[in-house]
Amino acid sequence: MTPTLTTLLLLGLSVGPRTRAQAGTLPAPSLWAEPGSVVPWGSTVTIWCQGILEAHEFHLDKDGHPVPWDRQKPLEPGNKAKFSIRYVTEQYAGRYHCSCQSPTGSSEGSDPLELVVTGFHAKPTLSALPNPMVTSGGKVTLQCTSWTGFHRFVLMREGEPRPAWTLDSQRPTSGQFQALFPVGPVTPSARWTFRCHGYFNNTPQLWSYPSDPLELLVSGVSRKPSLLTQQSPVVTPGQRLTLQCRSHVGYDRFALYKEAAHDLPQHLSRQPQAGPSGADFPLGPVNSSHGGRYTCYGGHNLSSEWSAPSDPLDILVTGQLPSTPSLSVQPGPMVASGENVTLLCQSWSFVDTFLLSKEGAADPPLRLRSKYRAGHYQAKFSMNPVTSAQGGTYRCYGSYSTSPHLLSHPSDPLELQVSGPNRYLYVLIGAAGAFVLLLCLLVVLLVRRRRQGKGRKPGAADPEPQDRGLQDSSGPAAATQEETLSDAAVQDAQPEEGVELDQRQDAEDGDPQGTTYAQVSHSRSRLSRGPATSPSPLWGGLPDTEAEEDRQMDSQVGPLFSRLPGSPHPNHTPPLSLRPLQAAACDAPPDVTYAQLNRLTLRRETSAPHSSQAGEPPAEPSVYAALAIR
Repeated sequence: MTPTLTTLLLLGLSVGPRTRAQAGTLPAPSLWAEPGSVVPWGSTVTIWCQGILEAHEFHLDKDGHPVPWDRQKPLEPGNKAKFSIRYVTEQYAGRYHCSCQSPTGSSEGSDPLELVVTGFHAKPTLSALPNPMVTSGGKVTLQCTSWTGFHRFVLMREGEPRPAWTLDSQRPTSGQFQALFPVGPVTPSARWTFRCHGYFNNTPQLWSYPSDPLELLVSGVSRKPSLLTQQSPVVTPGQRLTLQCRSHVGYDRFALYKEAAHDLPQHLSRQPQAGPSGADFPLGPVNSSHGGRYTCYGGHNLSSEWSAPSDPLDILVTGQLPSTPSLSVQPGPMVASGENVTLLCQSWSFVDTFLLSKEGAADPPLRLRSKYRAGHYQAKFSMNPVTSAQGGTYRCYGSYSTSPHLLSHPSDPLELQVSGPNRYLYVLIGAAGAFVLLLCLLVVLLVRRRRQGKGRKPGAADPEPQDRGLQDSSGPAAATQEETLSDAAVQDAQPEEGVELDQRQDAEDGDPQGTTYAQVSHSRSRLSRGPATSPSPLWGGLPDTEAEEDRQMDSQVGPLFSRLPGSPHPNHTPPLSLRPLQAAACDAPPDVTYAQLNRLTLRRETSAPHSSQAGEPPAEPSVYAALAIR
């Protein structure tokens, strides 16, 4: 039994390989299509099958066909075959396999190749949420939508032969069928360009036309360009519109993107020009599809990375709603600068937003939510206070919040004229300014007068109300007194009275500013005491009554001089210099007033005697002094 079992086992081992070879146990070949497995209707495609070197024939099989679809001899070096389809139609769409034949038997079938023919249904729309500009390392969602009720959507990435993602369609409240494809993280090392298709489950190899390509722009941190328009951002249908992207960075290319756009951002190379680099994007003639929010980007040819986005620019298209609002102004179209002005925009038809636009202004229009009052939808645009720069021609529009870039017809233009400030206001301001100025001058004068009053020395300029005797300048204390006294006080002098000045200078101290004594005589003369105690020989003896009066006057004059700055001790009575003006011809002695003059230039003048009446002696000549301040 043992030898018999051994013999049978060996026979089975030797027959096994030959049986598997005959049954197709050779390695499975490879199968692929060029330029890809997804081909447009009417195009050319080549299918390749590659197997072992011993293969002498290759078979191409299609699911659903009992016999081989095609047979080809191998090409040199003999391990692959080429199956060409010159004009692709729907009959070529399907799933394919290939196998190779050799002297030892047939190989196993290759992995399936699904040949898809596109162009049998309307193309869907591919967009990026929130936009196709993605920062490096960021993620984005691609949305493929169609009004056709496809069962499934396919997302294809450019450069890859097979579909990237396939998702079942969904039908949200918007009514369109869609699929959302998450993409990312993205990097600037490769280009990210996508298309999408839709198909039905019963014909999975017959797809719709491809959507427009969508390229994800990987933005970096380089300086953003500026986006502007030479016209107002409020445009009318049919108008030519050009958007300009400018940058001081030397970018080689620029891209313009419209938010929520269904097409690829426009690309333009740098246009040679002086100053900043930039590109112009013509968009006219304008229609409703041009309304929206735009941004632009700059980039370099040697990098797939783009700059930071520009500030957005809103393009508003008018005439897209049937209503036409009205515009009025309070208090009137002609106002003065500084007044409060209100522009009232109102409409009989429903609009939830009003826009106020100034003619020629590049700034975006002002927006306010409408309010329903007194049977109107209205909004009040306030200018409090108005300035001359706000003068101009205004129009207002209505819009819906669901389509904020589509506006109604414009209202009739309203011209607001802003003049200078009211002239009465100028008068009021001038009067207030003059009052403040006068008040300031009055305060300054009062302060100055007060300071002068405080700084003036007592007796330096004001005349003394009392009679003064004259000091003798021969003593040592008289020099100090002479420097401090600056004015002469003369009292009780009448126009008809004569004045005689006796100028003396202390010869001992040599002071160039000598002290001048002036004697003022009234209608009657009187003696005063001089340096000596004896009476003057000119006058002779005096009655006792007059001597008593002299003593009383000395007692008054002495303390008066003692109070002056630099005067001697109060107990010391300065000597007095006396000079009579006329002879003692009268019965009563005249009153004599002495004055001390310091720092004065004196000029002596003599007046002729008046003619005396009959029987009266002629009057004695009088001496007058003219004083001139140095």
